[in-house]
Amino acid sequence: MRGWLFWGLLGLAGCAQPPAQGDSLYRALGEQAGIGRIVEGMLLNIADDPRIVRHFTNIDIQRLRDKLVEQFCVEAGGPCVYSGDSMEESHKGQQLTRGDFNALVENLQAAMSAEGVPIPVQNRLLARLAPMRGQIIER
Repeated sequence: MRGWLFWGLLGLAGCAQPPAQGDSLYRALGEQAGIGRIVEGMLLNIADDPRIVRHFTNIDIQRLRDKLVEQFCVEAGGPCVYSGDSMEESHKGQQLTRGDFNALVENLQAAMSAEGVPIPVQNRLLARLAPMRGQIIER
């Protein structure tokens, strides 16, 4: 999964407090299907983003998509299990910057907006993902 920029957005396993199962955030994001559409939209946005697309070359996009869906689902309190690498391992040697991280977040926000996810719901997911920033940047 080398080359995966964000969380692989999502080591979400690295957050300080795991969300409770049955969390309303999972439902607000559209459950598994909605999260899948958000992740796919984010990856399409990244493919058109010259700031960060280079970080996603030579990776298995389908695997990345699947791991991101697992991570977002777990973070949102859904019934998923994350089976990917840790954020530290996924981003080791990448020397990703704050700008890279911020660009990925912008692409995620755009994907959520395109799916009609309300801003307060977007903010709840982003707040849960934010603790991963230190596990990703300049690793």
